[in-house]
Amino acid sequence: MRGAGLAAVLCAALAVQAQTGGTQQSGSQGSTGQSGTGQSGTGQSGTAQGGTGQSGTGTTGAQSTSGQSATQGSTASGTGGAATVSSTDRKIVTDLAMANMSEIEAARTAQSKSQDDKIKKYAQQMIDDHTKALSEVQQLAQTKGITLPSTLDRAHKAKADKLAALSGDAFDRAYMAQAGVAEHKKTHSMLTRAQGRAKDADIKALVTRMTPTVDQHLNAAQELHGNKNNAKGSSGTATEKSGQ
Repeated sequence: MRGAGLAAVLCAALAVQAQTGGTQQSGSQGSTGQSGTGQSGTGQSGTAQGGTGQSGTGTTGAQSTSGQSATQGSTASGTGGAATVSSTDRKIVTDLAMANMSEIEAARTAQSKSQDDKIKKYAQQMIDDHTKALSEVQQLAQTKGITLPSTLDRAHKAKADKLAALSGDAFDRAYMAQAGVAEHKKTHSMLTRAQGRAKDADIKALVTRMTPTVDQHLNAAQELHGNKNNAKGSSGTATEKSGQ
């Protein structure tokens, strides 16, 4: 009886141990599985975040590149007009400005000093036409980045002062001979040369527009100057006959 009881107790103890060991092993495996799942989830999350970070960096880089490109384009556009004008074209524009300024100055003097209505009318046309032409030259110069003189140069100033010192018939004849004929011939020759030398299309177009007006001024000046000289010759002949 005692042996059978001991055997039963021993079997019960072994059964308890077996159950305890199985529970621990199952718990360990469950813990391991949870840990593995957690690590896997974390890894995926980290990968996703890493991908998002790379995408953001790429967008920023594209924006930066786009900004640099826009800045470079703006700089090129802002300086291109002035940079492409040759020294020859600059001189053409400067000479055109000086020619117009000189004609305006002489015509204003004629308006105040001449007593001949035809000459005063011619002088007024010179003021109107050359003021308009000078305005066109100034606008073009501003667009091309060309700095123009604001006053007459030494040579033109000397001619203007010499003309202003005259009066009466002497002034009329000098004005028509100098500002009317000589200066317009000079400007006509300058425009003819500029047609072949100008490289800038806008400058060449301005030269083309100015040429017919200058030609008309020259023709009118030659006619007035010729009439003035003929009148003087007739007056001199009449005086000689009267003296005889």
